[in-house]
Amino acid sequence: MKALILLLLTATFLSAKERPNILFIFTDDQSTRTVSCYPDAHDWVNTPHTDSLAKEGVLFSHAYIASWCMPSRANMLTGLHQHGMESLRMVDPYPKAVYDPEKCRFWAKDLRENGYHTAMLGKWHVAVDAGYGRDWDYQKVWNRAKYPDNAPNYYDNQLIETNGGKAVMTKGYTTDNYTDWAVDYINGKNRDESKPWFLWLCYGAVHGPFTPAERHLKDYANARVPKIGDLYKGSRANKPQYVKNMEMWTEKDGVPVEAPRKGKTPVGMVDTPGRTLADWIRQYNQGVLAIDEGVGRLLKSLKDSGQDENTIVIFTSDQGFAWGQKGFKSKVAPYFSTIAAPLIFKLPKKFQDKYKATGTTVSAPVSGIDIPSTIYSLIGLGTPWYFHGQDLTPLLQDPTTEWDKPAVVVHTASQYGSDTDTIPPKGDKKLYHGPGVPWYVMVSQDRYKYIRTLVEGETEELYDLISDPQELNNLAVNPKYKDVMDIYRKLTIDELKRTEAGFVDNMPAVKKHY
Repeated sequence: MKALILLLLTATFLSAKERPNILFIFTDDQSTRTVSCYPDAHDWVNTPHTDSLAKEGVLFSHAYIASWCMPSRANMLTGLHQHGMESLRMVDPYPKAVYDPEKCRFWAKDLRENGYHTAMLGKWHVAVDAGYGRDWDYQKVWNRAKYPDNAPNYYDNQLIETNGGKAVMTKGYTTDNYTDWAVDYINGKNRDESKPWFLWLCYGAVHGPFTPAERHLKDYANARVPKIGDLYKGSRANKPQYVKNMEMWTEKDGVPVEAPRKGKTPVGMVDTPGRTLADWIRQYNQGVLAIDEGVGRLLKSLKDSGQDENTIVIFTSDQGFAWGQKGFKSKVAPYFSTIAAPLIFKLPKKFQDKYKATGTTVSAPVSGIDIPSTIYSLIGLGTPWYFHGQDLTPLLQDPTTEWDKPAVVVHTASQYGSDTDTIPPKGDKKLYHGPGVPWYVMVSQDRYKYIRTLVEGETEELYDLISDPQELNNLAVNPKYKDVMDIYRKLTIDELKRTEAGFVDNMPAVKKHY
């Protein structure tokens, strides 16, 4: 028996040494419209380094990562939807949060136990406990939850903790700082070079206040605003009430301009009533340019150090951001324009016999919860607990694979774990997040997307993403789509039951249209 155990341990050790590195680049509030290799990107956008990543990898055109910042990061670390994250709780003042690491486990710890050196750099936005020494071998983080007064400082003057030590006020443009630290790590600084490594690099850009690097303030002089069919209030028929009422933009002299926000401005955001939509979109995209430069530096450091042939690179964002679509200047809502984000996988050369789909696009919808499952499949480990997401490796092998797995986003505002077992009543502040977006479940599979807003008597939504990519025409109110609706209603319930959502049997009734 001892000999068998020793043999198994030796086999695990050897396989660990041979496993690929993982560079996981995670940006903030970055829409697909900001990346020039994406089909829906503005035609004046230019992100050559991110494009080069896609040319050597696989681009997912319909990736719904999550609804907003904190649960998106927690999704990534746990492999679970919000209702599966037991003990994670938000406490005052925002964005403070706490959790019990025995009940809400992060799989970075499992990678450590399987021979990886783990590092987390940049924005930490999950809870006060950043997990150094348990989940992470090396950390250099801006811990927003721990220092709420510093939480608005997305682009300079950040309190930075290194390996759980005392926070130090750190100057400099944060996107560049984070890239510098990541390049150092890739080049061997602050890590055990005998181990494969996992680096989760979390940029704070391009979150509000959307501050570009000074060197980019004159870029995109030719930025133009696309025509948005549902920009103004009154243009959103057959939508849930909160969408019908969304009114963040108005018109002045025939030009879309920002309207005064109704309600409190979110932490880190900035509002400028009267400023043109075109100016905002230009500034937002200027902020992406430093990220793109950072991607270029990271890829160069991998190549120059000879590690590019053994490193999985993943590029995505916590979710997207709408500029005028459905009337929003925000994320959170379940539409492509508000939460769809870039998602690109680049696999090392030694994988290419099996994964030959380089420079290709996957059009099947996927969700952020699928990423942890896919990472574990790629590195040849079994997940340490039941992950809610799907393994996307069949799509990495062949993007044309017929995909029958749904992309799912479950939005329960600021509630997690068993706190989501009971859906708050209409009007309860626990039901909403962001600009009044209530709890919902979004399921996208094949050509359709279904949305169930968890408010009594609210309108369901169904969109044909091929004929109506802007999600303007709600087919749920059309009796011709009754059979399709029945399929997606059942699919939604099945997914909630599969992932053990406590509220699944007590969802509020929907509005009947036929």
